[in-house]
Amino acid sequence: MHIDLTGQVAFVTGSTRGIGRAVAEMLYRAGAKVAVVGRDVARAESVARELGERAAGFGCDVSDGTQVEAAIGAAEKALGPISILVNNAGITRDNLLLRMTEEEWDEVMQANLKGAFHTTKAVLKGMMKRRQGRIINISSIIGLIGNKGQANYAASKAGLIAFTKSVAKEYGSRGILANAVAPGFIETDMTSGLPDEARQAMLGGVILGRFGTPADVAGAVLFLASDLAGYITGQTLVVDGGLAV
Repeated sequence: MHIDLTGQVAFVTGSTRGIGRAVAEMLYRAGAKVAVVGRDVARAESVARELGERAAGFGCDVSDGTQVEAAIGAAEKALGPISILVNNAGITRDNLLLRMTEEEWDEVMQANLKGAFHTTKAVLKGMMKRRQGRIINISSIIGLIGNKGQANYAASKAGLIAFTKSVAKEYGSRGILANAVAPGFIETDMTSGLPDEARQAMLGGVILGRFGTPADVAGAVLFLASDLAGYITGQTLVVDGGLAV
């Protein structure tokens, strides 16, 4: 079955590279109009041009509610009412807890968790009015199992899962579905540059024996954004090659 998102408008945060860009590309190929969103407006506009005429780029720091409101307003003016929100923007500030500064804690919480609060709140009224919407939050396997040196990141991603469940319960009666995706180890510039020994250590617990790709995660998002997932809400879809089994 071919997934057709023609007529849908997706707002994808952190979509100038990595997983977010793969999500934007896949939603675009399925027919959606796509708002490419990143802190660097020039980069966002460049990626949007590469996607095509149904895409537009917007600069936005999701931790700033005023910027979020402005970006969503501009996106809806350019593309139409947002029907799919993908909260992908996130950062890491890794450190052991005793060495972690308040700034490192706060920066991660602001970007990874408060950012989703800002964007979700900004799109909800329109989705409620139209009685239709999909909110897809990119969490992490680290939010389920934790990790050394990532107490802030783990807490923010676990919080995003609980946030997803709450939004699902509050707005399901209005036709709004909220779900999360929890990626495992995904192939990135960082992991590709690791020594073989370090890569093998990371892969030791992965049943499929390989890192995931951004496209693996994007496929899960596409499914949750489609009619195929019309009876799924409040769930976390783990895309980790069997790491957390």
